Amino acid sequence: MREYGVFGIVAAMAVILFVAFAGTFQVGQTEQALVLRFGQPVEGRGLVTEPGLHFKLPLVENVIIRPNLILNLESPNQEVLASDSTRIQVDAVLRYKIVDLLKFYQTLQTTDRANNQLGYLLNSAIRRVLGQAGLPEIVRYGRQNLMNQIRSQVNDESEPLGIQAIDVRIRRADLPEQISEQVYQRMNSEYARQAATYRAQGVQEAQTIRAQADRDVVVLLGEAQQKADTARGEGDALRNKTFADAYGRDPDFFAFYRLMGAYNDALASPRTRLVLTPGSANAFFRFFKAPEAQTPPAKPPETLPGQPSAER
Repeated sequence: MREYGVFGIVAAMAVILFVAFAGTFQVGQTEQALVLRFGQPVEGRGLVTEPGLHFKLPLVENVIIRPNLILNLESPNQEVLASDSTRIQVDAVLRYKIVDLLKFYQTLQTTDRANNQLGYLLNSAIRRVLGQAGLPEIVRYGRQNLMNQIRSQVNDESEPLGIQAIDVRIRRADLPEQISEQVYQRMNSEYARQAATYRAQGVQEAQTIRAQADRDVVVLLGEAQQKADTARGEGDALRNKTFADAYGRDPDFFAFYRLMGAYNDALASPRTRLVLTPGSANAFFRFFKAPEAQTPPAKPPETLPGQPSAER
């Protein structure tokens, strides 16, 4: 009897442990659970999103646990034909979330199958949307609008699957390598042509500026020469007038002054040689004989050719 009692206690404890393990389930922070009874969600507690320990009826209810966070799906690199017949290599990424766990379980069941189905929907939406856009819109100013259109189309097709697309991003949209090389060569040629045009315009502008500068130099030099000639003529006229006034006041001193200037000019160099007849030296060197030597009357200063006369 005692053996039967011990066996009953052990059996009861085993049943309790079985019920405890089979009647409870745990939901993590990033998970959600679906409680099914004979394949249908239990009314009132079919969807469990609160993390922690929860209860179920053993052998009658089963629990499906799936992620309750944003999942990433990377689309493989694919070639898309734009509206302007340009081939583009597109690489995109999709972020989605399970919003209806029952639909998700009934249609896809696992995240792997969901990724496969969403990858097909994403690629189809990319081809449809980008096929109606041109290369500048895809590459430059219209990418955000195109990504929103792709996300909307994915959401329309994934709604029966219990999935919602949160965001779609085109990470890379480039031309194929061969086309990129052709575009690069064409751009290089275009920039070389523009550079040659700018250089030619620069040379033309430089020649214009240089010609203008040369003309201004000629004009300035001409004006300066004219002013110099005018000033020189006025100076010569004043000099002749001064000489004439000096001659009128004291002809002897004027003759002496002029002869001293002639001595200075004639005997300035130590290698000066003078060839004079015996009689011709008397007039030129008369002041070397005696300071009071009689001087012939001096002639008034001659006006140099091209200079104004001193007589007024």
